[in-house]
Amino acid sequence: MDATETAAKIRSGEITAAAAVRGAIERALALQPSLNFLVSSDFERAMAKAAAPRQGPFAGVPFLIKDLKDYAGLPTRMGSRARLRAPPAAAQSAYMDALDRTGLVVIGKTATPEFGFLPTTEPLAFGATRNPWDPTRSAGGSSGGAAAAVASGIVPFAHASDGGGSIRIPASCCGLFGFKPSRGRMIGSRAEVNITDLSVDHVLTRSVRDSAAVFAATEDVGDGAQHPPVGMVVDPLRRRLRVGLVIDGPAGQPVSPEVRAAILDAGRLVESLGHRVIFARWPMGPTFTEDFTLLWAAGAQQAVGGTARALGRQPDAEVLEPFTLALANLLAQAPGGSLEAARDRLHVAALAYDPWFVGSQLDVIMSPVAGSVAPPLGHLDPRTGLRVMIDRLLAYVGHTPYHNLAGAPAMSVPLNWTAQNLPIGTQFAARVGHEALLFQLAYQLEAARPWTGRVPRVRAITYQIPVTLRSGT
Repeated sequence: MDATETAAKIRSGEITAAAAVRGAIERALALQPSLNFLVSSDFERAMAKAAAPRQGPFAGVPFLIKDLKDYAGLPTRMGSRARLRAPPAAAQSAYMDALDRTGLVVIGKTATPEFGFLPTTEPLAFGATRNPWDPTRSAGGSSGGAAAAVASGIVPFAHASDGGGSIRIPASCCGLFGFKPSRGRMIGSRAEVNITDLSVDHVLTRSVRDSAAVFAATEDVGDGAQHPPVGMVVDPLRRRLRVGLVIDGPAGQPVSPEVRAAILDAGRLVESLGHRVIFARWPMGPTFTEDFTLLWAAGAQQAVGGTARALGRQPDAEVLEPFTLALANLLAQAPGGSLEAARDRLHVAALAYDPWFVGSQLDVIMSPVAGSVAPPLGHLDPRTGLRVMIDRLLAYVGHTPYHNLAGAPAMSVPLNWTAQNLPIGTQFAARVGHEALLFQLAYQLEAARPWTGRVPRVRAITYQIPVTLRSGT
C-alpha cells in the first residue's frame, strides 16, 4: 500500500494506526541488518503517538525523517563522526511542524552521507546504506537511507531533501518517484531567495499521488508566499507538450550506454502520449561544472569551520571524512576572488533557465537523472582521492544541479529497468513555479508505464518477530 491507501484504511477502521506503525517497526528491525538505512529509532514515542487520536491526511501513517534536519526529540548527526554525541534536538523547523500536522508518525531518522555532500550514502560514521535492488550497489544520496526504506516497503514514504540532486538521484537508484519543488515553495522557506539557497525539502514516494498530497499539505500558501499555490493535483495531463531532450551532461559528459538507451526509450514513450520531443542543449556556459564545484566546496568549508569552532581545534581525518576536508581545502587553495567570480557566472546561468524554455518554446525538459545506474558501493567512498572523486562525481551527477541553482522544480520518474533489474529514472523539469505541470505529466506517465508492481530483491514482508519498543540508535 502507498501512504494514501494506508491512511484511507486507518480512517475506515480496516486497520489501526497502531497496527500500521507496529508493522513498519517490525519491517525496519528485520531489514536494518540488510540495508543499514536507519541511524536513530523513535519506536516508543511512535507507538504512543499511534495510540492517540490523530488528524490530517496521513493520520497514523509511519514515516521517517532524513538525518540532516532537526526533529524534536531525536539527535541530528548529519552522517558525521563529529556529531555522534549530538543531543536530541530541542526544536524543529516550520516544515517539520507542517509534516507533523499531516498526522504521520515518525519512527526514526534515515542515513545520509556526511553533511549531505555526496550522491551516495556511505558515511564512515554509520557505514554504507545498501540498495534494495542490488545490495552491492549504492542507494544514492544524500537521501539514500530514505530511498532504501521506501523502495523496500518499510514505510510508504519518507522525508528527503535536495541540494543538487539528493531527492532525484536516490529515486533513480531505487526505482522511486522523487520530486524536487521550486526554491521558496515549501513552508518555512521564504528566506530562500538566492542561488546559493540550493536545498529544498519534500519526500520520496512510490506513487505520484502520495507526493502530490504531501506537497499540497506542506506548500506555503499564506500571505507573502513566493509562488501562487498549486493545491492538490489529482488529474493527469490533458494537453500536448513540447519537450526538450538533453542526454549528455552540461560539460558534454557522456552517459553510460544503459542510461542513453533508457532515456531514448522514455522519449519514445513521451511521444506515444502525443507530445513532441525535440533535442535541446543546456543553456549555461562551459565553466558551469567547475563553478558549481567551488560553490559546493564553500559548503564544505563552512562545515569544517563549524566543526572547528565546536571542537576548539581544526578537525582531522579522525573527525571529518577525507572528502569533506579535501573539498574544503579545494576552495582554500583557489586563487583569491575565485568563489565570487564563480557565483557571478552561476547567477548568469540561473537567469538563463526560464528563457531557455521560452526561447525554444518548450514546456518541459527531459534528461537522465544520473550518468549511470547506481554505482557499486565503494566507487564514491569518501576516502577516495579528491581528483579521482571529482572526475567520478562529474560523470555521475552533472544533470541535476542546474535545477537547484535556478530554483526550479524537477522530478525523477522510474520508467526503465536494465536487463539486470536495476532502475533508471528519467528527469523532467519545468519553469520555476510550474510544479502542477510536472505532477500532471507524472500521473500520465504512471498510467502509461506503471512501476509500483516492481519489487526489489530485498523487500519487506509481514514479519512476526518480538519488538522491543525502545528508542535508540
